[in-house]
Amino acid sequence: MLAGWAREVRLSIRVVQGTTEYPRTGLGPVLTIGNFDGVHLGHQSLLKRVIRTARELGHPSAVLTFDPAPRDILRPDNDIPRIQSLGDKIQTLGTLGIDQVIVEPFTRELGAMSPQWFASEMLVTRLRTTALVLGWDFRFGRKRAGTVSDLAVWTDVPVEQVSALKNGDDVVSSSRIRTSVRAGEVETAARLLGRPHRNRGRVVKGHQRGRQIGFPTANIMIETPLQPRPAVYVVRCDIGDGQLRPAIANLGRRPTFGNSEVTLEVHLLDFEGDLYGAQVAVDYVGKVRDEEAFPSVDALMAQIARDCERAREILA
Repeated sequence: MLAGWAREVRLSIRVVQGTTEYPRTGLGPVLTIGNFDGVHLGHQSLLKRVIRTARELGHPSAVLTFDPAPRDILRPDNDIPRIQSLGDKIQTLGTLGIDQVIVEPFTRELGAMSPQWFASEMLVTRLRTTALVLGWDFRFGRKRAGTVSDLAVWTDVPVEQVSALKNGDDVVSSSRIRTSVRAGEVETAARLLGRPHRNRGRVVKGHQRGRQIGFPTANIMIETPLQPRPAVYVVRCDIGDGQLRPAIANLGRRPTFGNSEVTLEVHLLDFEGDLYGAQVAVDYVGKVRDEEAFPSVDALMAQIARDCERAREILA
C-alpha cells in the first residue's frame, strides 16, 4: 500500500503501516486522529498543539490516519476527491514537525467495529497512547457513535479537544477548500490551506501546438484527484528539483483548436529544456481568466503574451 507514494516523501518522518505494526516498546505517542485531507490551517492549529504537548511530555507526536479514506469504502459513489495524495499529506505533516504517521488500512470490517473496541484495542493496546489531542468534530467507531466523552469512560488517556478554526464566519474545512478549488477560486483555497493547492502529474507528449506558436508547454497528465475548473492560472511549477519556477497554465479543452479532452498545459517562463517523462508539481497561485475560443491563432498568441505579463506581475 505504501510503496506507491514512498518516492514522494523526502522527510525523516517515521511512517508505520497500520496499528498492528506499531512498536511494542518505547514511549507511547501524543496522538491525534483523522483524515487530515489537505492539512489545512485548521488541521495545522491542532497539529501544533499535538507537537507542543509531545515536547512537554518528552514523547513522540503522532497522527493516526486512514487509507483509503473511510468515505471511499463506506460510500464508494461519493463525489469527494482528495485534496492531496497520501504521499503529499505525509510530507506536509513532516514539514510541520510531526514525528510519526500511522497509516491504518480502512476496510468495511474496521468500520463495523464498536467505538469501545476502537478505544481499548487500537488506542490503548496497540498504540499505547500517552495523550490525545482531537478536533472539535471528532467521532469514532461504528456509525461514528463514539464521542470524546466516551474516551474518558473507556480509557485513562488524557484528552484535549481543540476548537474549530474560523476564517471570518466560516469554519476552515476540507469541504470548503474543495468547493473553492472546484470553482477556480484558488486564492481562497490557498488562504485556507496556508499554501497553494497543488496538482501532481507526469509530463507526456502532446500535439506541440504551443511550441509551434512560440509558447512551448509541458502537457501534464494530472494524478491528483481534485482539480480546479477550466481556466488560465498563474502557477509555480516544481519540475522535480525542488525549485518553484514561475509559469502560466491552461487547464481546459483548448477550444481554439477544437479539443474536447481536458488537459493541463504549463508554459514555464524563461525556461528551456526537455521535460518529457518528468514528474512535476503545479501550485495554483491565482486565476488570470476563463478559458475561451479565439477567432485566430494570432489572436490566441497575443492573449498568451498578455497572460505571461500578467503572471509576471502577480508572481513579482
